[in-house]
Amino acid sequence: MKTSLSVNINKIATLRNARGENRPSVLQAAEDCQRFGADGITVHPRPDERHIRRTDVLQLRPVVHKEFNIEGYPSPEFMQLVLQVKPEQVTLVPDAPDAITSSAGWDVEAHFDELSAIAERLTAAGIRCSIFVDADPAAVRAAARAGADRVELYTKPYADLFPSDPERAVAPFVEAARAAHSAGIGVNAGHDLNLENLHFFASRVPHLNEVSIGHAIICDALYLGLEETIRRYRKALEK
Repeated sequence: MKTSLSVNINKIATLRNARGENRPSVLQAAEDCQRFGADGITVHPRPDERHIRRTDVLQLRPVVHKEFNIEGYPSPEFMQLVLQVKPEQVTLVPDAPDAITSSAGWDVEAHFDELSAIAERLTAAGIRCSIFVDADPAAVRAAARAGADRVELYTKPYADLFPSDPERAVAPFVEAARAAHSAGIGVNAGHDLNLENLHFFASRVPHLNEVSIGHAIICDALYLGLEETIRRYRKALEK
């Protein structure tokens, strides 16, 4: 099974916002990423619009001709936006409004009724629902019961342990992916995946549908160029 690469372009917007103008353009970045081989584009709009803005999301919809994945905390404002834009996938994350980046998956059981209702709304709108979880089979199975089509596994613990013990680092993710497959849902992954640890992860974790990577890709692109960077990430995903 081919694992898709979705490029998160939040950092392009961060750089643009530093000058208050439109360079670099997030629309051009999305077009270029797709042209260079990305299978999709991810954005994570936050309430303070410190990187991706609501207007960016609206303008990106006709530009993203592959898969559009919108991540975010399912506030009323976020749900209004995604139901208007209708991306191919919405990834629900439990971030507080002021969070710098995602730092944990959902406690699905504690938020089961809320997540079930949101998954039902997304499904009714024809949008794939992914729930961001830790590499915990119980959380994966709960997400499936809540109506998720996929889970996104939070991979920072893997990235942190990988340099010293890659086999131990990947083991919980193998188990979680198997639990997802047994529950009949797909598997995405993201956070701190990079050119050093991605191939090992993708080659060990079964049933891996998609990885979403942003910060590392943009950092590597400063030295390698965006086209070469995406080529290398796509190569790293080959089994």
